[in-house]
Amino acid sequence: MILSAVATGVFLVLLLVYMAGLNRYQTCFLNGTLIDEVDVSGMTIPELEERIGQYSLRVIERQADGTVLEEEIPGSEIGIAYISTEPLEAVLQGQNRFLWFLKHETVYETGAELYYEETVLEEKIDALRGFQKEFVKEPEDAYIGDYVPGKGFELVAENRGSQLNREKTMEAVREAVQGLQEQVDLEAAGCYEEPKVTLEDAGLQETYAKLQNYVNTVVTYTFGSEREVLDADTIAGWIIREKNRAELDPELVKEYVNSLRKKHDTIFHRRTFLTSYGEEVTIDQGDYGWWMDVGQETEELMGILERGESTERTPVYRQTAASYDAPDYGDSYVEINLTAQHLFLYQDGECVLESDFVSGNPSRGNETPAGIYGITYKERDSTLTGETYRTPVSFWMPFNNNVGMHDASWRSEFGSNIYMTNGSHGCINLPYSVAEEIYGYVEKGTPVICYHLPGTEPEPLPEIPQELEPEIEPVSEPGINPEAVVEPPAEGE
Repeated sequence: MILSAVATGVFLVLLLVYMAGLNRYQTCFLNGTLIDEVDVSGMTIPELEERIGQYSLRVIERQADGTVLEEEIPGSEIGIAYISTEPLEAVLQGQNRFLWFLKHETVYETGAELYYEETVLEEKIDALRGFQKEFVKEPEDAYIGDYVPGKGFELVAENRGSQLNREKTMEAVREAVQGLQEQVDLEAAGCYEEPKVTLEDAGLQETYAKLQNYVNTVVTYTFGSEREVLDADTIAGWIIREKNRAELDPELVKEYVNSLRKKHDTIFHRRTFLTSYGEEVTIDQGDYGWWMDVGQETEELMGILERGESTERTPVYRQTAASYDAPDYGDSYVEINLTAQHLFLYQDGECVLESDFVSGNPSRGNETPAGIYGITYKERDSTLTGETYRTPVSFWMPFNNNVGMHDASWRSEFGSNIYMTNGSHGCINLPYSVAEEIYGYVEKGTPVICYHLPGTEPEPLPEIPQELEPEIEPVSEPGINPEAVVEPPAEGE
């Protein structure tokens, strides 16, 4: 009996609880009900409306230093409310309230539209810190800074700043309000103006690598015992930069190469020469010496810098000499004293041959020019031609356009003052054996030094009947104009 009475009591209690719940959920949403992403469990429609009226949107903004701040837009200040509760009532009527004691986990998309004052919302958005002039910092692109000696170029990261895009911000906030979201992160919503160039930009990285490649390249020029080091500081001054583009200024590179030419070239330079007579003479004519090819060397140097090839280098020359160190003609050369009509052949500083010769006839305007030259080439069994004759020689060694040394087997005498009345057209006429021996020593480029030295005039030969000897005009090297005159290089050539 007692158990039966207890069971009946429990049942009645449960029944009363159930009936009370059934009555309550006639006007309340079941537990687990989500309407338009809002949890309305146990809420009546008026309670939901009241809650909507208490809605507030938290706006998260980015500051210029990367930190964030939060601001609120209260729903009450923008007059937020449902335009109609009919979609909500339809959900309420459609729920099975007899199962009120269960958690249903039901989601509804009613499309119930919210009303808010659009102009007021826009005013609230415009009043955000992110739109205030003193707060806004425009984004800055990543860039390559100026060259710093000893460090190279600096790659500077972008600054994202804090400048909002008004249109995107309006759209993001409206969407958040319409969805009754608790917060909107303007950065996550993509509302900020962003830099156009970041550190990850391929063009920026490529240009930076190119700049570093330039200034990390070391080119060392060697001029005998002298060295010229092209360093980063100099190269940095040659670089033309436009946005994300960098290239070398060819004119500045050429200017540098030309400075090397001016400093180290010896062609057309005045020289002091110690003669075999113990006296010094000044040589200020001739085309012998180092002559840099500035145009070609500029191209070569720019290619080296573009490839980033640190190297030791000898420049490209139009013409070379025997030695980088003074004197540039070295210690192997032919010395021709036009006054004495006597020459000397030196090899490695030792005189290995000397001989008289006959040079050009000055009375006919054919005087052999003084100066320092190089053997242009040498040729066996060449034919020297004039206007009315052709004369073969066995050893032909031109050194100044159509002027050269050769054997003159038609002559029986050499030296003295023969050249004054019966000289050549400018060539150095030699005995056969002397020409043969000199031919065996000299090569293309061997220096030939011609000079006048007062006080070394030869003794005149005894008076003998003058024999007419042929006037010989040597033929030039094939393809070379015998009348060509070598001019000094123009500035930069």
